[in-house]
Amino acid sequence: MAWIADQDGSSLRYTAGQPPDWKFYVTGAANQPFLLLLNAKELERRLRAALADTESRAPRRRAREMDSPVVRKWFEQQTRGVLRPSAVLVPIMRRERELTVLLTRRADHLRSHQGQVSFPGGRSEPDDASAAATALREAWEEVGLRPEAVEICGYLDDYPTLTRFIVTPVVGLVDDVPTLRHDPAEVAEVFEVPLRLLMEPGRFERHVLTRDGLQLPFVQVRYEGQKIWGATAAMLRDLISRLESVTA
Repeated sequence: MAWIADQDGSSLRYTAGQPPDWKFYVTGAANQPFLLLLNAKELERRLRAALADTESRAPRRRAREMDSPVVRKWFEQQTRGVLRPSAVLVPIMRRERELTVLLTRRADHLRSHQGQVSFPGGRSEPDDASAAATALREAWEEVGLRPEAVEICGYLDDYPTLTRFIVTPVVGLVDDVPTLRHDPAEVAEVFEVPLRLLMEPGRFERHVLTRDGLQLPFVQVRYEGQKIWGATAAMLRDLISRLESVTA
């Protein structure tokens, strides 16, 4: 039994059935979650609403992990307060009957973050007009995603990294495209995670990393043998939190 939304998302009704083309969406209040089944069209509407007021211009909010004064001070000491601008594309793929999130696994021979799951992206170049331009350029170079196939919807919170980058996540909707080609010099493989799966309760595992005597919380997602953690998982959690905040 579950509450489901009508096709236009305007009202809820209780039902014992589950239409096959509807996907699970988890929300709730006062620690009382319930299942709301939304189709891809409604998920896209909520995505647009969640990101409608975001922009790339400074000042921009940083990831919630930086809210702790202790963590923020430790991080500034580690990076010496110098952060280079970079951007990633968070591609939301319009696949048949559902939306998916495209991710890459970095090549094992890279100097940093080798073998880790990430979004396509990289450092900003002088010729990049904006964070979106950086993200689109990098996505084309890494996975062959054409810039004209991407509709920019908005931005997530900036995420600073210990490799001294400040990363702006750029969210874009992508029409169904042919098989992508990835650059083996940078990317080992490309895969997609259903957006509905990231909304399941308990999907984001909470962990703690101890560095220099300081306990640093982080989240992790597992999917078909892939382990998504660190900045990428934090950005995904930011995206899901925004989707959950949108009401019908």
